[in-house]
Amino acid sequence: MQERFFRSILAHRYFVLIASIILTAIMGSGLSLLQFNNDYRMFFSEDNPQLQAFEQLQNTYAHNDNVLFVITPKNGKVFSREALVAIEELTQAAWQTPFSLRVDSITNYQHTYAEGDDLIVEDLIYNAKTLSEEQFAKAEQIAINEPLLLHRLISPDASVTGVNVTIQLPGKALDEVPIIAASVRQLAADIMAKHPTVEIRLTGIVMMNTSFPESSQGDMQTLYPLMLLVILITLYLMLRSIPGTFATLVVIILTIIGTMGLTGYVGIKLSPPTVMVPIVIMTLAIADCVHILVNYLHKLHQGLDKQAAMLESLRINLTPIFLTSVTTAIGFLSMNFGEIPPFRNLGNMSAMGVMLAFFFSITLLPALMMMLPAHAFKGESRGDKIMLNFAEFVIRHQKRLMIGMGILVLFCIAMIPRNELNDEFVKYFDESISFRQDTDYTTKHLTGIYLIEYSLDSGEAGGVSDPAYLAKVEAFAEWYRQQPRVMHVNTITDIMKRLNKNLHGDDESWYKLPDQRDLAAQYLLLYEFSLPFGLDLNNQINVKKSSTRFTVTMESVSSKEMLQMEEHAQAWLAANAPEIQSDGTGSSIMFAHIGSRNIVASLEGAVIALILISGILVITLKSLKIGLLSLLPNLIPIGVAFGIWGLFVGQVGMALSIVTGMTLGIVVDDTVHFLSKYLRARREQGLSSEDAVRYAFSTVGTALVITSLVLILGFGVLALSHFQLNSGMGQLTAIVIVVALVADFLLLPPIIMKFGESKNEK
Repeated sequence: MQERFFRSILAHRYFVLIASIILTAIMGSGLSLLQFNNDYRMFFSEDNPQLQAFEQLQNTYAHNDNVLFVITPKNGKVFSREALVAIEELTQAAWQTPFSLRVDSITNYQHTYAEGDDLIVEDLIYNAKTLSEEQFAKAEQIAINEPLLLHRLISPDASVTGVNVTIQLPGKALDEVPIIAASVRQLAADIMAKHPTVEIRLTGIVMMNTSFPESSQGDMQTLYPLMLLVILITLYLMLRSIPGTFATLVVIILTIIGTMGLTGYVGIKLSPPTVMVPIVIMTLAIADCVHILVNYLHKLHQGLDKQAAMLESLRINLTPIFLTSVTTAIGFLSMNFGEIPPFRNLGNMSAMGVMLAFFFSITLLPALMMMLPAHAFKGESRGDKIMLNFAEFVIRHQKRLMIGMGILVLFCIAMIPRNELNDEFVKYFDESISFRQDTDYTTKHLTGIYLIEYSLDSGEAGGVSDPAYLAKVEAFAEWYRQQPRVMHVNTITDIMKRLNKNLHGDDESWYKLPDQRDLAAQYLLLYEFSLPFGLDLNNQINVKKSSTRFTVTMESVSSKEMLQMEEHAQAWLAANAPEIQSDGTGSSIMFAHIGSRNIVASLEGAVIALILISGILVITLKSLKIGLLSLLPNLIPIGVAFGIWGLFVGQVGMALSIVTGMTLGIVVDDTVHFLSKYLRARREQGLSSEDAVRYAFSTVGTALVITSLVLILGFGVLALSHFQLNSGMGQLTAIVIVVALVADFLLLPPIIMKFGESKNEK
């Protein structure tokens, strides 16, 4: 039945070609449905507890997605006429930013002071063109001594300032973030063109959201063409066959179009991690084609005609290619156990691509090769000789190789604990990305974008005016201000202390919290009535006035440092203010938690995938012993790769937590092809274990080298990505594939010769 099917494929080659094109066109029509997700929340599932807490906080107060304009006067003086005119103009224009809720700057900061018995609330800077140098100096002193501004909107030396635009995304369209980014970039350019004495940089959550798709699209425009070119050149140099290289290219193109089209139909949204799917598909499709082509060219070299050579190649490769495709798909599908939706999408898309590549490689590829000129593999004799010599080396030194490889493997595995689960989401982007450059500058000169936020509940309506509650909030703020890496603490108590001073004739001795609840409530009410529209306290106090928002801004810290800080904060609250204790939240906390949880979930998925793959291998290879022995070369590459990573890098982030599941099926590819040829020699030809190893090396060794080289080059090119999630994944995956080839060449043969099937088991 199998032979009849393949004879039909070869006989109806033109029909197969046309049918493949039509099928791809149908699947590819889903490309128009593809959409790119721009929101960093895409990394969190709806049931993520940190996301739920963050959404609850934002729903209670206001959203804090933002764009921060960072203004640096070239003369180094924010409080100069030219700079303040530009800042005032930018502040006013920023209200027109799409989906903006409020705009905060030093010019519209609501400064309060006493005038007799009255509380005056007004902009710190109004109509800067008309102000005197004395007024500028006075405003500077107010700004750099105001806790709500220092290290938030003004630097200590008053050389850098910020205009913060708070954004509330409706979440109804995927182009909301690009619309905002285009608007603020144009505004920044207009202001700099009109006021060349200032420089403006852009950072904030919205700009980070913008950088995700932009960095991915940059990779698509540069890395993908480069990778395809490198792979095709490599393929030609290894196969020495233009028809084979061309046919492989056609299979790659149709597989990618079909996969991305199906992605559109099933409603998966593209994201930075899923942008690497075409690379994965490209490399895996080539791996399938190479095994068929190498054996096809080998048989041509032996004198068979085109049809006979292709039929024999398909006969000996169908089972291992199908097996490797299924096991690779299982490995990718195991990524669904992880908690990060884009990585689950990556796994599902890759699994679809793997099976499509298998389908096209056993149908379209043979059909195309029957249409194209036939040329034997010119370098095959030399390749065979090299592989046979290598086989002799392995057979001759099998005991030493087992011991030596065993020691090396144990050493590398011992290095795994050197890896530290850590992340820093700003460093997802390398220093060539403008968001990274501007954010690093902002952190160094003004403020940070790493936030820990709390909703501190008083337990009763109007409780935010309770002196006992305010005292606990103030104590918490003072504790945080003493912690390392903390840049700013935004708390309602700073406003209450200022109001208390103002309403006591601006006497500095009254810069403290009110000691009477009704007085504090009156201060707050008077202040709120005096605030202009858009600059109220709704972003800090809830409607019932029972809780306040407490925001801590930190330097650029790692996820480990962030979680440690939050742990210390919880310990302080439990010991000193248990009545107001609440968990910290925010995008920084969310990213800090997701990496550690995802690696545990991914490992669970990898274990289940390994069990399924092992069962399939045992059944397909018809040998419990061989199936179990195959676990070693399948597990060792991942362990050794993480050991090497621990030795030279030592930090495993969110992206690398999925490498185990992603590479598990790929690693099995080499093992399955080697074992299938070894068992074929033992069972069909009755060869000894040593001769079977020679046969396996001679028939599949060259193909394994080619496919591994293609995979290494593919993921190696991905390592050049400006997006660290992709580059780190590419580097570690390439290491895994290198180790897998070494293990299958130097460790697997000695193991199966020593512990494999005996004569009566064949």
